[in-house]
Amino acid sequence: MQHLVISLLSPAVVAGVVAGVAAARRRFVVVRVAGTSMVPTYQPGDRVLIRRGGRAVLRRGQVVVFRRLQPGGAGSSGRASGLRDTEWLIKRVAAMPGDRVPDQVAPGVHATPGDVVPAGRLVVLGDGPTSRDSRHWGYLPVSEVLGVVIRRLS
Repeated sequence: MQHLVISLLSPAVVAGVVAGVAAARRRFVVVRVAGTSMVPTYQPGDRVLIRRGGRAVLRRGQVVVFRRLQPGGAGSSGRASGLRDTEWLIKRVAAMPGDRVPDQVAPGVHATPGDVVPAGRLVVLGDGPTSRDSRHWGYLPVSEVLGVVIRRLS
């Protein structure tokens, strides 16, 4: 009888573990940092854990991974077929919708003193001194954000 109960539970346990792993893969992604735009926070080659989604709870100061923008701030042309087919960037959120546009970004977004970040847009900046970011290509559409960095893995 004991052997029968264990045999019946094993497929259920295995199915639960498989479902949990599948859910985690949809929710979390590991990304390798390339380039120096986030130095000293992240070095080239660092791996970071990303929590996918959560666009509704973004906050100033968080580090986000997002789809690379084309010149002029437009999203990439067409949707890629998968995560590996897309070029991703990593930057820090400097201003949220409704926040005042930071002075150093104003020329890149054609803002005047006192302007605020429009709805559905973010201002993102790299931590490094040579970062190409909102100062160069303007606002980031929130829709291009893959997720938020949870922690460095390496």
